[in-house]
Amino acid sequence: MYQNGYQQYKAQSVSTMTKGEMLLLLYDELIKRLKRAEIAISEEAYESFDQSVIRSKEIVQYLKDTLDNSYEISKELHRLYEFFLFELSRLQASRNQQIIEELKPLILELREAFSEAEKTAGM
Repeated sequence: MYQNGYQQYKAQSVSTMTKGEMLLLLYDELIKRLKRAEIAISEEAYESFDQSVIRSKEIVQYLKDTLDNSYEISKELHRLYEFFLFELSRLQASRNQQIIEELKPLILELREAFSEAEKTAGM
């Protein structure tokens, strides 16, 4: 009973989010998954690592697929998302924690830029 109520609440809160809020939520989830992958590497929990990287790739792919190409910045974002996908594939293949350390600041910076844009433009 409570589980069903929680699921309904979660679905309703997602459906009432603005595009900007949804975008920030996706970036937050991406950052969380990269942190999980980082922890999993250090603990040699490779199944958890793989799941985190796969989910990270799905999030980036979704961000890339849903780009609004009517904006000039979309071309740059498309290239950036391609780069993220390439690096995540390298991460998945090599389990090199350095890749996470290089990606996280880029993703955090992009998230912050979108956060500022939402505040000023009301995305």
